[in-house]
Amino acid sequence: MTRKTKPDTPAPSSRRLTVSAFAKMKRAGQKITMLTAYDFTMARLLDQAGVDMLLVGDSLAMVVQGHDNTLPVTLDEMIYHAEMVGRAAQRAFVVVDLPFPINHQGVHQTVMAAGRILKETRCQAVKLEGGADQADVIAALVTAGIPVVAHVGLRPQAVHAMGGYKIQRDLDQLITDAQAAQDAGAFAVVVECVPAEMGKALTGKLSIPTIGIGAGPDCDGQVLVCNDMLGLSCDYVPSFVKAYADLGSAIETAAKTWCDEVRESEFPDADHSF
Repeated sequence: MTRKTKPDTPAPSSRRLTVSAFAKMKRAGQKITMLTAYDFTMARLLDQAGVDMLLVGDSLAMVVQGHDNTLPVTLDEMIYHAEMVGRAAQRAFVVVDLPFPINHQGVHQTVMAAGRILKETRCQAVKLEGGADQADVIAALVTAGIPVVAHVGLRPQAVHAMGGYKIQRDLDQLITDAQAAQDAGAFAVVVECVPAEMGKALTGKLSIPTIGIGAGPDCDGQVLVCNDMLGLSCDYVPSFVKAYADLGSAIETAAKTWCDEVRESEFPDADHSF
């Protein structure tokens, strides 16, 4: 009986990835990896691990700041975190979320905000939520030389209008939005919280890469919030998340052990004193 083997996955290059690299990866059937990052240390570790894209997500409003949704985070706060991530990344392509409601304030305001992100950080692109309704904004950003990742399906910035974090099942709307984003010049599109068959159908229709989050295995790439993937989340974790470590418990255990040793005068000992 012959044993089937998977084709070898190319080792990550040490070169900085570019927009054209992701188009080539889609054509070659090579999966794209993306994780969120919000600070220098995490970004450096993820970059060294070979993650292709780092997303400075507006999810930092929830993960870092403790808010209930992504709406409160400001442009200045996004730039603050993006500057740290941009300094850490050597190979990964860094994308920064445009926070609510910037891309709804008109083309000029959006280009100015995105321009600040690229000028004040070392990041390479922006991401904005929306498809057909944001086509003119995407086109203006691309014309200004700013690479754009679109975001369709569930849009967290529209959580109130969408009635919560629900699975999106309108395939026609999904295709309309993603196609409009592609036609406007977006080089990739995040697809969030749709049935797997819809993620597969959309990926087959687009010439640009799809990056799925809760969108099934057939997207051209996958993205997760790094804290969820590492087992660092404090509250609800979506069912599509797989934790690859339990760092939350490890940190809690380490901190408890340290507290115990300090209280018992076991730390610092002679080996950890001058």
